[in-house]
Amino acid sequence: MDKTLTIRIDKELDELLEESSKRSGRSKSALVREALKRQLNIESFQQLRKELLPYGEAQGWLTDEDVFREVS
Repeated sequence: MDKTLTIRIDKELDELLEESSKRSGRSKSALVREALKRQLNIESFQQLRKELLPYGEAQGWLTDEDVFREVS
């Protein structure tokens, strides 16, 4: 079931959203849903990374490059 969420945005953000909507041909609601989903995915990734970091460090992986080198 879909839910409705009401938010307040300032004039500047509304103008940016309106411009983006016109350029992309997508509704403001679609753009906000996509932006919210992207932000929540980023926060989820950051939380998982934070939780897994000690395990990687135990393997000697101190940087992202160490991880990329290992999985490549």
